[in-house]
Amino acid sequence: MRVLIAGIGNIFLGDDAFGSEVARRLQACPWPAGVRVVDFGIRGFDLAYALCDGNDLTVLIDATPRGGAPGTIYVIEPDLSELSDDSRSAALVDAHSLDPMQVLRMAHAQGATLKGIVLVGCEPADLGGDEGRLGLSELVAAALDEALDVVTSLVRNFLDQGTIGGESSSDSATVEPTRAIESSKVESAQQEAHH
Repeated sequence: MRVLIAGIGNIFLGDDAFGSEVARRLQACPWPAGVRVVDFGIRGFDLAYALCDGNDLTVLIDATPRGGAPGTIYVIEPDLSELSDDSRSAALVDAHSLDPMQVLRMAHAQGATLKGIVLVGCEPADLGGDEGRLGLSELVAAALDEALDVVTSLVRNFLDQGTIGGESSSDSATVEPTRAIESSKVESAQQEAHH
């Protein structure tokens, strides 16, 4: 099985560095053959090409503003049926930011077979404003260990059982308050993101 764990984020925009920091920490962990951990930062084209590699599972890790309490961890399965074959929209990738849904569209337009895509997101507290900021806020930094556990569990469950997680949106009411599990469309959440 091929698994890609992809950190996404801009280290100069405060909590937007969440995905990059989680990926950096996961790179130090031992993983079975076939599992690759990469910090893509804001390199959307590189991520799109990596999505064309025929991965069985791709875990995207990113700051994800959804209106929850800062530090809340989300697990979101994007609705891949929403991807457009419109090459014009697939070509619009910002060189200074990375919108996961836009990258998925670009990979889809390049012929990638997208399956097993999961976004592990964290509600940011501070995206750095106009001046930018290095470093994560305290609330997001405190969520790093939980994010590592969530990603590790998703990957191990997939390798052991061939499923992404076994939890559905109906299970979200039983999940701890600091961890929101959702199965929904990512598009609206990613349109709100500033990266």
